[in-house]
Order: sequence, then C-alpha cells, then structure tokens
Amino acid sequence: MDQLTLIVKSMPENESLVRSLIGAYAARKNPNIEVINDIKTAVSEALSNSIIHGYSDDATKDIHIDAELADDALTVSIRDFGVGIADIKKATSGFFTTKPELEHSGLGFTIMQAFMDSVDVNSKINEGTTITMKKRLV
Repeated sequence: MDQLTLIVKSMPENESLVRSLIGAYAARKNPNIEVINDIKTAVSEALSNSIIHGYSDDATKDIHIDAELADDALTVSIRDFGVGIADIKKATSGFFTTKPELEHSGLGFTIMQAFMDSVDVNSKINEGTTITMKKRLV
C-alpha cells in the first residue's frame, strides 16, 4: 500500500496544485491519459466544493487530502471542516446547488460520479464533509 497526505489552504490557487499532484501520484501506476484526466477533473470538483460550499471562500481554512494506491486503484479522500451538507441525497443529485448565482453550479457531484468508479460522501452539519472517490487504474 502506498499513501500520500496533503493539507492545503482553502484557496482556489491550490486546486490546480492538488489536481496536478494527485494526477502525478496516480501516474506511477501507468494508467492511460484518459484515466489521469478523469481523476484530475474529479479532484478539482471535490476541492471546489470544499472551497466554495464548505468554507464559503475562506482561504484561511484547511483541506485535507489523502490518496492511496492499492490493488491497481487510486482512492482519494478530500475533507473539509466546514458547514457540512444537510441532505446528501439532494446535494448529490444533478444540478443541486447552494450557490445558484455561480456559473456551472450544481454539476460537481455529477461530474465526480461520471469520472470516478465510486464516490462516497460523508458529512455532518458544522463539522465538515469528506468525499472519498475511487478509480481503477488498469
């Protein structure tokens, strides 16, 4: 088992950094470029959810990222300690958003589910949200 742990501030600039790091980490198993791009896209969406919805763009907060390579698969968990999600089923349905004024709002979970093999969401109000995604690499 191979693990990677990151803690980054909830800043939009860190989205591209984490996206690239997780993509490079997964590349160690030599998946095709489509798989790498799927992972990077899903990671971006999960981080965006933490930044925008979990922390309301408060750049002083931390986001924890744990990644693991095992059995030809990548598992990535992205955790914030923000507001949490009141209704996970509703939030993970297509086009639901708490910020309708933002462009492309409401597609994050739909995109994560489309690009990853599994997406699990755990959340508690005022304690935060953890999104755990898995993708087979072969």
